Amino acid sequence: MRTLMVELGERSYPIYIGSGLLNDLGSYLQKHGITTKSTLLIVTDDNIAPLYLEKTLHMLQQSGYRVVTSIVTAGEKAKSLSVFENVMTAAIEGGLDRNSAVLALGGGVVGDLAGFVAASYMRGVRFVQIPTTILAHDSSVGGKVAVNHPLAKNMIGAFHQPVMVLYDVDTLQSLPMREVKAGYSEMIKHGLIWDEAFAEWCLDHAESLLSLNRDDLAYGLERGCAIKAAVVSEDERENGLRAILNLGHTIGHAIEAVGGYGEFLHGEAISIGMIGSAILAVKRGRDQSIYTRTKELFERFGLPTSLPKHLDTESLIGALLHDKKFKDNKIVFVLPVAIGKVDIVTDITLDEVRSVIEQLKGEA
Repeated sequence: MRTLMVELGERSYPIYIGSGLLNDLGSYLQKHGITTKSTLLIVTDDNIAPLYLEKTLHMLQQSGYRVVTSIVTAGEKAKSLSVFENVMTAAIEGGLDRNSAVLALGGGVVGDLAGFVAASYMRGVRFVQIPTTILAHDSSVGGKVAVNHPLAKNMIGAFHQPVMVLYDVDTLQSLPMREVKAGYSEMIKHGLIWDEAFAEWCLDHAESLLSLNRDDLAYGLERGCAIKAAVVSEDERENGLRAILNLGHTIGHAIEAVGGYGEFLHGEAISIGMIGSAILAVKRGRDQSIYTRTKELFERFGLPTSLPKHLDTESLIGALLHDKKFKDNKIVFVLPVAIGKVDIVTDITLDEVRSVIEQLKGEA
């Protein structure tokens, strides 16, 4: 087992990465002060529930916990206010109190939704992340929790750190290949923003990572989580450095919104977004190799590097207008300086972004 710490003073917490960790879930909860006097709410989705919910319930009930569950429809559309209300109803009807905890068993959507429920219920109860996707190695760390509005992604949310992240890599073996590929986009991102050697490692190990080799997968997850933890530990509430984690997300979130939160997986959308950031960096005078090397990385993992032509440019621009980073007709963008290093640029115009979108569509 590998253990990392997210250092946030009194809100510090561990990330446990290993095989078979779900078998000892009760012990981990008790280790972190969530006793059997605490009623638990497990939030999961209808893809994960048939695979792991019964086992998780059995382990917790054997440990003496009272557990209620809420199963949502899989996919980004579950991050809505109506689904949030349904999960809150399950918490209230289940009798959760201030000593209770909400457990997110699933991918990034489940984690964001369950975390926002935990942040809101009785003004905040404890929260545990149990990610079951590769993509969630990013979203499960850092305490950003949210639901979407039809006009903008993650516009309604909070910062609410988990008590721990329990990452059982055995759960990743059941992922469909499309989700495996999409999951690696965030791992690659961590190399692009922070660690050129890790980006190169991802490129060199693409085949074994896509085949879910346990050793390489565990190392990649650990390194990705370690980079995310280092950034979050320095800037918990995104007042500065943490914004670098948004590489590719500005265009990516617009793609998700215009696609109705169903056409593209999050990892696919931000893959295209990171290519767009590389294009914009070159347009602003950075070396052409930033674009070619970035594109090579995502192509090696079978991720999209261009925009489908049916996506309307002005609809994408309209979605950007609702981005939290848009102000005074300018938008904050994370742009690569080199592989492994980025800048936060505050004066990107909508015309510049429009040009990038057209170039992304031209390559489709």
